[in-house]
Amino acid sequence: MRVGSFVLAAQFPGQGQGEALHRAVRSAEVAEEAGLDAVWLAEHHFVPYGTCPSAVTLAALLLGRTRRIHVGTAVSVLPTAHPVALGEQAALLHVTTGGRFSLGVGRGGPWVDLEVFGGGLEAYEKGFPESLDLLLRWLREPRVEGSGERFAFREVAVVPRPQEALTGQGAEGPEVVVACTSPSSVRLAAQRCLPMLLGMHVGDDEKAEMVALWNRHARAAGHPPEKVSAAPHVSAGVAQIADRRLDAAETLQKAMPGWLKQGLDAHVTVDGRHRAMRDPLAYTELLCGLHPVGTPQVCADRLAATAERTGITRFALLVEGSGDLAATEENVRRLGAEVLPQLR
Repeated sequence: MRVGSFVLAAQFPGQGQGEALHRAVRSAEVAEEAGLDAVWLAEHHFVPYGTCPSAVTLAALLLGRTRRIHVGTAVSVLPTAHPVALGEQAALLHVTTGGRFSLGVGRGGPWVDLEVFGGGLEAYEKGFPESLDLLLRWLREPRVEGSGERFAFREVAVVPRPQEALTGQGAEGPEVVVACTSPSSVRLAAQRCLPMLLGMHVGDDEKAEMVALWNRHARAAGHPPEKVSAAPHVSAGVAQIADRRLDAAETLQKAMPGWLKQGLDAHVTVDGRHRAMRDPLAYTELLCGLHPVGTPQVCADRLAATAERTGITRFALLVEGSGDLAATEENVRRLGAEVLPQLR
């Protein structure tokens, strides 16, 4: 069982953006001190839902401030990035940290980001497979050319090449994880035998179904059975620890709806399409029911049950749901001291 924190750098009502980012950085530092396995960093643009616009940049900062913990993006949004530029950054972090970096990627949403960064709606609706494959080639091959509809360029050398620079000829580069929210994205990840990051908005039953679907597609693509069964998928969730379950849930129910409302309401679609946003209070209550929210024993049992039902043994848990720095630090420390020992 590998348990990490999921950091959004969420800006709660009444807070400044610098406060949100400071809490994000500090919570990651405490995660290493508390013995967590990883920190996963979200990326958002132009909204207070998350104030980190570049997960790979924040990852670089945190990798420099830590010595042991793994750091990953959850996720870097491919439709608004050039896959070669992102691949170069991932390779650099992989090599210079001895392999402590994981690159999570996803499609994102049909947001105004696509207009600002020039990808356009087509990059979101059709371009993800091309971007993903170009990124994977960059991380695995010594020389790469672009011959797709969106990216076309002459052959160039991959520098630094993550395999050779770190561990010798034939070794793998940084791990790539794909955020999956639909059967099509599950199939895409499975065909490439890439582990999935499954969102905190879905429960164990749906996650188990997505893992089973991934397994079927991966086997159909010819991947070895032992590799399929050992795929290190990641389950995102929320963790809030207190001496009583009611107190843990109350902490989240007081703070999260305000953050969710202002954060989700700020999203703007690139083409003016209507997007129905979740009811903030109902969504908070849903998350409290799905995830490790309660006493240390309840939290440990909840994580163990999810692992048993889904087969997933890696977790990325949102620990900043209180919106308060001191409370977040305490939450992370209790996760490390009182929950993890029960899972190991």
